[in-house]
Amino acid sequence: MSAICNAPCETFGARSIEVSGGPLGAADRSAHPVAVVARPTSAALPTKQMKAPRVLVVEDDAMIGVLLGEMLEGMGYDVCGIEATETDAVTAAARYKPDLMIVDVQLGDGSGVSAIDTIHRARSVPHVFVSGDIARLRALKPGSIAIQKPYREAELALIIQRALGAHSLS
Repeated sequence: MSAICNAPCETFGARSIEVSGGPLGAADRSAHPVAVVARPTSAALPTKQMKAPRVLVVEDDAMIGVLLGEMLEGMGYDVCGIEATETDAVTAAARYKPDLMIVDVQLGDGSGVSAIDTIHRARSVPHVFVSGDIARLRALKPGSIAIQKPYREAELALIIQRALGAHSLS
């Protein structure tokens, strides 16, 4: 997985996910401190009258997965699972039938892109890819909906709306 943040990240009126330090290798992912800066924003999606959309997070860095899950819950989503491998993502998608998936492109065990391809054979699920290298993803999956790491809550909210909108049109 690529680094989620190569430079310090400041937030004013938004939340963000960041990792201090440089690129993360498989052996040193847990050695880097991770911070979520939590400040309320107007980007929350569902209202109290709506049933919260169920979101499956696929992220192989446990700390980032938990922090992303907390961010999504703060935005009003129901996080139905956080999975770390391609196989577990496919199994969880069949079990939970999420309304949306947030998927890291490069997993330590497998590929987020391959997981989505497998899941879509059974059922189409709106999804957002997250990656430290969007250009590489665009070469693999032109037209995919993706967000570059690091990202802020407001950016995530916009890209989620784009993914949900694109899915409703198809």
